[in-house]
Amino acid sequence: MLALLRAFGSLAHGPTPDIPPPVRETDVIINQLPLGLTGYDLAEKFNLPMIIAAVMPLFPTRAFPLMGLPTLPLPGYNRFTYAFAQQLGWQLFRPNANRWRRKLELPPAPRFGYFKQLGTARYPVLNGFSPHVVPRPTDWNEHVHVTGYWFPEDEEWQPPDPLRAFLEAGPPPVFIGFGSMPVRDPQWATAVILDAVQQSRQRAILHAGWGNLGQSTLPEHVFPIEYAPYGWLFPRMALVIHHGGSGTTAFGLRAGVPSLVVPFVFDQFYWGERVAALRVGPRPIAYRRLSARRLAEAITSAIEDRSLRQRAVELGRQIQAEDGLSAAVEVIQRTVMH
Repeated sequence: MLALLRAFGSLAHGPTPDIPPPVRETDVIINQLPLGLTGYDLAEKFNLPMIIAAVMPLFPTRAFPLMGLPTLPLPGYNRFTYAFAQQLGWQLFRPNANRWRRKLELPPAPRFGYFKQLGTARYPVLNGFSPHVVPRPTDWNEHVHVTGYWFPEDEEWQPPDPLRAFLEAGPPPVFIGFGSMPVRDPQWATAVILDAVQQSRQRAILHAGWGNLGQSTLPEHVFPIEYAPYGWLFPRMALVIHHGGSGTTAFGLRAGVPSLVVPFVFDQFYWGERVAALRVGPRPIAYRRLSARRLAEAITSAIEDRSLRQRAVELGRQIQAEDGLSAAVEVIQRTVMH
C-alpha cells in the first residue's frame, strides 16, 4: 500500500500530459486501474466510452479487503478498504487532475473522484485474471467482467542447444527468477539460491532478470538463462519460483506445475497468498525473509507433495481452457456499439 501511494505521489507532482492527437478519432479509451488517471477526463472531453482494465482485483467488494490491507472481522470493513484507498490516492492526485482538466477546458473534477461511475454500462471494468484463481464476487454487477487471463500469442521460439541439452539430461528442474525486481545484493541472493538448490537436491534454471542473478561460476546442476518464453519454459519445470507479478503468476499457474512466490512489493504478496490458498504451491516467502533453509524446505515440500502437484495440473487445465483475450474483445466491441 505504501509503495502504491508513493507511486501516486510521483504522478501527483509530475507534469500534466499533452492531449494525444489520435484520441479525437478513437472509438473507445481503455484505461488501467488503479486510478484511471487521465483517461476519464479524455472520455468526458471527447464524449467517448471508456473501459477500465485491471490485472488484479481492485474493484470494491464485500468478499475480501483491498490487497495489502489486513483481513478483519468487522461489518462493512471490506468495502470500506476500497473507498479509503481510493480517496487517499484521489486526494493526492486531484490537484494534478484539475490542472489537466483545465488544459482540456473542463470544469474541476468532482471532490470525491470518478469512482462511482466505474463499473457501469458506459464505463465497464475488465479484470484480466481467471475466475478459477480469483472467484468472481457475487456483489459485482454485470458491467464488472472477469474474462480470464490475457496471454500473448505463443511465439515461435527454439531453445539454444545448451538449454535443450540441460533439460534432456535429467529430471525437470526448478525455475528460479525474480523478473524485473531489483536485487540489492545479487551475489548474496545467488548464494542463497544455490545453497537451497543443493540442500533440496534439485536441478535448477536460474534466470538472471533485472537483479543480475547467477553472475558467477555455477555448478553443473544449475543452468543460467537470460531469456526464454515463460509459455514454453514453465511447463517443462518441476516448480516455478518467482516474484509474484500478475503476469508471471498467470504463466506459472497455466503451466500446471506448482508455484512458489517470493514477493517483493504490493500485489505480489496477494498472488503468493492466492497460490497457497489454492493449494498449488507452498506459502510465500517474502524476499526480505529469504534464507537457504526456508527456500530448500519449500522446494522439497512442493516437489514431494503429490496432491499439490495434482491440483496444480488441474488448475492449469482450467486456465488453458479459457480465452481471456476473446472475452475481453467481446466486451470492448459491445461497449463501442452501445
